[in-house]
Amino acid sequence: MSRVAGEAAPEAAADVTGAGHRRELLRQMLLIRRFEEKCVELYSASEIRGFVHLYIGEEAVAVGVNQALTADDSIVSTYREHGHALVRGIPLDAVMAEMYGKTTGCSHGRGGSMHLFDVRRRFYGGNAIVGGGLPLAIGIALADRMRGEERVTACFFGDGAVAEGEFHECMNLAALWDLPVLFCCENNLYAMGTAVERAQAQTDLALRAGSYGMPAWPVDGMDVAAVEHAARRAAETVRAGGGPHFLELRTYRFRAHSMYDPELYRDKAEVEQWRHRDPIELLTRRMRDAGELDDTELAAMEDTLARQLDASVAAARAAPAEPVEDLTRFVYSPESS
Repeated sequence: MSRVAGEAAPEAAADVTGAGHRRELLRQMLLIRRFEEKCVELYSASEIRGFVHLYIGEEAVAVGVNQALTADDSIVSTYREHGHALVRGIPLDAVMAEMYGKTTGCSHGRGGSMHLFDVRRRFYGGNAIVGGGLPLAIGIALADRMRGEERVTACFFGDGAVAEGEFHECMNLAALWDLPVLFCCENNLYAMGTAVERAQAQTDLALRAGSYGMPAWPVDGMDVAAVEHAARRAAETVRAGGGPHFLELRTYRFRAHSMYDPELYRDKAEVEQWRHRDPIELLTRRMRDAGELDDTELAAMEDTLARQLDASVAAARAAPAEPVEDLTRFVYSPESS
């Protein structure tokens, strides 16, 4: 696959309906971007610890796919899941508190950056294992199928997961059992530090998924309108009993793989070239050209988000840590008498 920014994907962009809808898409992408930037700031100040994988550059994928899902649908995510969690509706305060490891976090401070979880919102977690969410998604979808529920399970994973055996096992089972799964491959061209063309003999990942007999196609993952259009088309068919579908969302992360990554494996000029296709800038420009957004509205949106983020940080700092006496809860079973 070419790694040249701006290469058109076969799925054509489609305008979403209404300026108000586009404004909400922009707000959600900005929320993710500003949250991630705040995480950089807090991590650099040693306020949050552990592994942190940023979603900067990939915002259009989470936001676009989420438009096709209902509250009854399920999401299974990856370790790069902050954006998925926020657009799913997990409160900003709960996500930020989880970053701090506080008890008010969505995983009660036990998960941190890679293990956000909210069963009430059917958000079945980030997962620190590459491809680890795929079998979980198959199980959730199978349970829905056996109960007769008209639900979709959206399973996010990166291009690196395609090299895992569980990817092929799950593609096969989903197709064999006709399961209601929407596979969302976030192909950001680098599995950790390995370029996709150095790891995959067939770099058309949608074609590989199609070999299992399911509809699959690539999408411009830098265009939120294109992502939404493709996700709606796929999710509606899955929900109607059309079996699993696969979207190869061709995107790009502007930051390193994680905060520990020295990023020596890709050329800085390539990163800058992709920045010209920033999904937030793309939508902003479109809205400005259509007379749907001006500087005052954008500044007001940014100001509101900044205040919300500052409030979430203050709440997380003030929140309690787990008592020492509770640290063995959920780890060891009590001894039987």
